Amino acid sequence: MKGKMFFKSLSITGLSVAAALTIGSLAFNSNALAGSARDYISVVGSSTVYPFSTVVAEQFGKTAGFKTPKIESTGTGGGMKLFCSGVGVQHPDIANASRRMKKSECEMCDKNGVTDILEVKIGYDGIVLANSKKSAPMNITRKELFLALAASVPEPGGAESVVPNPYKTWKDINPALPAVKIEILGPPPTSGTRDAFVELVMETGGSQFPWIKALEKSDKDKFKSICHTIREDGAYIEAGENDNLIVQKLDANPNAFGIFGFSFLDQNGDKIQGTPVEGIVPTFEAIADGKYSVSRPLYFYVKKAHVGVIPGMKEFLKEFSSDKAWGNDGYLSEKGLIPMPDDEKKAFNTDVQTLKSLSCGDL
Repeated sequence: MKGKMFFKSLSITGLSVAAALTIGSLAFNSNALAGSARDYISVVGSSTVYPFSTVVAEQFGKTAGFKTPKIESTGTGGGMKLFCSGVGVQHPDIANASRRMKKSECEMCDKNGVTDILEVKIGYDGIVLANSKKSAPMNITRKELFLALAASVPEPGGAESVVPNPYKTWKDINPALPAVKIEILGPPPTSGTRDAFVELVMETGGSQFPWIKALEKSDKDKFKSICHTIREDGAYIEAGENDNLIVQKLDANPNAFGIFGFSFLDQNGDKIQGTPVEGIVPTFEAIADGKYSVSRPLYFYVKKAHVGVIPGMKEFLKEFSSDKAWGNDGYLSEKGLIPMPDDEKKAFNTDVQTLKSLSCGDL
């Protein structure tokens, strides 16, 4: 009988301890940071935003009197998972993204207690198809890119059905293109660049076929299955989140193409060249004035619970949203970031100053 009472008492005590630990784990304030080694800002996310964020971090570390933030290139999707995993020093403070946060990601954040998030657009970037300067340039359309990369494509005979992708060379798609094996190095599914490429190129290219375009309204799932599924027979090679590695491989293989953000093309113009899409060469000016169609906005997301707790958060946000950083003549434009119009810059600068919260309903 005493043994039963002992175990019952132990069980109750264990529950009390567990409850106390749970409550304690939810508390996150300045007292919780006392003695903590986390005296720097932690940033994760997009490989495209990574170089921009790194430049700001270095500038901040030199001038603001705080430690230089730690920037990790995890891909947009991977960054969102880390960012949304919880509140506290063990979780990142900021997530970079080469697309807007998805509603499902916002809801995941909310579920894990990350309830107040600041959204900041920093500018625009183009998604480019590029190859080695050792090769001849190639003009291409989004329809041809869809036919080159989709796992299933419309039957060549014109029937309203799809078949496994039969195209092996660019010439198979269009006699005017070179008789060179289709070989494209690109980002993995966790990448925001991949998400944007699928939306801006694959969906647009597939919609050039009227019956596929009609599916977008009549059968959304089938439309996405056709337009979003990339072939896995070797024509498309997932090259990870390291865009610099893609540049190196293109330099070594003149027949291959790579997909990445314009900033990497801009920084490696001595080795690679951008492919014109629908006759428009990807340049800073063409993206800025909207002539180059394959462009997207870039963002970062801030965990408001960490502002005022992690040292330097407010100051880092001020640096990132300053005109000297993202202005028309700012140091980020020198790295290939396409500046926002003045009204957008003003709006997001105000959001930073007021720490405006993002609503999942806005996504």
